[in-house]
Amino acid sequence: MTHSVPDRVCIVGAGPGGLALARAFKNLGIAFDVFERHSEVGGVWDLDNPGTPMYDSAHFISSKTHSYFSDFPMPGHYPDYPSNRQIFDYMKDFAAHYGLYEHITFNTEVTGSSFEGDHWVVSLSSGETRQYRWMVCVSGTTWHPKMPEWATQSDLFDGDVRHANSFRHMDEFRGKNVLVVGAGNSGCDIACDAAIAGANAFISVRRGYHFVPKHIMGKPADVFADDGPNLPMWLAQRVFGGLLRFLNGDITRLGLPKPDHRIFESHPIVNSQLLHYLGHGDLTAKGDVDRFDGKDVVFKDGSREQIDIVLCATGYEWKVPYVDPAAFSWKGDRPDNYLHMFSRTNPQLFALGFTETNGGIYKLFDGMADLIGRTIRAQRDDPAEWAKLSTRIQQHTPDLTGGVKYVESDRHATYANIDALKREYKALRKHMEWQEPRVGYFNSTAALAPARQLEAAE
Repeated sequence: MTHSVPDRVCIVGAGPGGLALARAFKNLGIAFDVFERHSEVGGVWDLDNPGTPMYDSAHFISSKTHSYFSDFPMPGHYPDYPSNRQIFDYMKDFAAHYGLYEHITFNTEVTGSSFEGDHWVVSLSSGETRQYRWMVCVSGTTWHPKMPEWATQSDLFDGDVRHANSFRHMDEFRGKNVLVVGAGNSGCDIACDAAIAGANAFISVRRGYHFVPKHIMGKPADVFADDGPNLPMWLAQRVFGGLLRFLNGDITRLGLPKPDHRIFESHPIVNSQLLHYLGHGDLTAKGDVDRFDGKDVVFKDGSREQIDIVLCATGYEWKVPYVDPAAFSWKGDRPDNYLHMFSRTNPQLFALGFTETNGGIYKLFDGMADLIGRTIRAQRDDPAEWAKLSTRIQQHTPDLTGGVKYVESDRHATYANIDALKREYKALRKHMEWQEPRVGYFNSTAALAPARQLEAAE
């Protein structure tokens, strides 16, 4: 089939996922352009990127051992859990090492797109339009804050109500009574900042969670889990659930609700400080918010607290504003792509980064980028092979739960177990055996800069 535009890909975003795609496409000989609305790579990790949810005290919640790009380990002098600034430096080093900057158009936003016949017409903030055969959406999931319904009553409140994505530094809390709403990983981090800097600090927790310490027996939690025996899920839940009860005790003594689910059935909360501050009285746990009343926040149990700042760490909407929503299938408010990558409605549309799982994501990005690239090459070079792949994408409905019954929530509508994802990626590669063998994620004959070695022994 003859196509009306060159065989070129539009990559939207130069965050971690966009950089993984750019390296993979260079390796696979695929022509591409990356558009980034900010002036630098790194996405959310750049504190100067307008709209980023990043805050000064943020660190990785997975360890550097499990969270680097393949063939490009984090520097040996980095701590177990690198800071946001170290991750940002790592992103810039990665882009420079593999010569990716020359492929990125900065300060240019993709403002819209349409699929016309056999190609994408992409509109840019510069006023220009360009045509591409394929498009990959990798613009991230933490740019569109989601606020609770009661926050619309802010005119009844004398204090400040805002989303956590506006928070940058604990100095904002000096001398203030602070309420953080939501006990996800960022909510717990920010509540700890409030415990340090605020006059009084509270955290509103709607449901119970399992809190995983960042270190277990001197090892990062994910390293400890990886080094342990490979247990069936039902047994792993019993073993690790018992370990957390041994380490943390009964968390209801701290005012927290008892978890209404078993461990691994919700996104893990990896935090060693929250229980410490609750146990020392620097932070107080409260229930769900009911309403505002002047200077007070009233909770559903009838209690009230005088609050100056309410910070809502209540999640984000996973929007792709530059693409017609019909171009993806959806489950709740989340794209429901095949293996979190392939649009089920348009074979020339892909997504990367619209994934939430229970492990380090960057190595997963590498594998996803490689699979997207090889699928594009199949469409470009081998129609018969693409027909076989297309059938699998359209008809296969894999179980990505890994045997876990996740809690019923919008967040977990498309949640995936990382081991289940890896198994499905391996199975998909079996349908790509016509392509050349791989070394790691990458072709050994590619003319790329050499892999970086660790600066110091781990």
